[in-house]
Formats: sequence, C-alpha cells, structure tokens
Amino acid sequence: MPRNDPTDTGGLFIGRRPGTAPLRYRGTPVRAGGFRRRFDSALATAILVVETLLCATLWGPQPLGWLWVGSQVDYQTGSVTLGILSAFAGMFTTLFLTLALAKRLDHVWQLVRRAAGHDQRKGVLDRIFVVSIAIAGTGFLFWFLIIAGPGPTLAPRQ
Repeated sequence: MPRNDPTDTGGLFIGRRPGTAPLRYRGTPVRAGGFRRRFDSALATAILVVETLLCATLWGPQPLGWLWVGSQVDYQTGSVTLGILSAFAGMFTTLFLTLALAKRLDHVWQLVRRAAGHDQRKGVLDRIFVVSIAIAGTGFLFWFLIIAGPGPTLAPRQ
C-alpha cells in the first residue's frame, strides 16, 4: 500500500510535516466521580454559552460598533473614505479575532467534555455559527420586511 495518501502524509507526497499527524484518542474516557463529572459538565455548559454569545456578537454589536467608529472618524477628519476604511478594517480585524477566540474556546470545550466523561471528538463551533447566522438573518428579515421595510405600505392606508 503506498504511503502517499494526503490524509496519511498531511497533504505532502514526501512525508509528514512535524505536528500534522492525525489525532489518536484513547478509548472511552474514564468517568470521574460524581462531583467532578458534574463540575466538568457545568464548566462545559458555561464555555458553550460564552462561545455562543461570542458568535452572536458577530452579527449585531460588533458591526454596529465599528460603523459608529467609522462615523466618528468621518466626522472628525471630514473624509468619508477614511471613515469607511476604518470601519471595515475594524470589522475584519475583530471578526477574525473573535473567530480565533471562538475556535480556541471550542477546543477547550472539547477537552472539558472529554474530562466530564463524554466521547467528544468534534467541536460544535460550526453548528453554533450556522445557528447564529439563522437567528440573525431571521431577525434582520423581520426588521426589514415588517418594521422598517415595505410592510406598512402593503396594507391600505384608509
């Protein structure tokens, strides 16, 4: 059997780069005592809540905050271009920093779940991200179509 499968070699045909070996988990995690397991489960739940709130800030508070900063830059400098540039640079910077922090929290969540005795091999960040997009998109559509958009003009005025 040739040893040039990309999953075997880390994407290289020569050999594996250091630190790219597939993760090998032990068997089923050892269950600790009752208090320790409950504590680890509560800690995992708290980490999951923080991770969810962190992802939820991507769709409302962070962009609004950076739009406000951009408007202040525009007001202080008189340059619309500089205001837009600062708002977008800030949005992208905090977006990437937030996702990096969420990825690290997701890894910690996996470790804490395994410490609690669960066979946790994958994170939940992708599902949290999709759910936060769905919630933010639904909220935006409600606001756009019902509150601020064409909703009131569809009904007769008299």
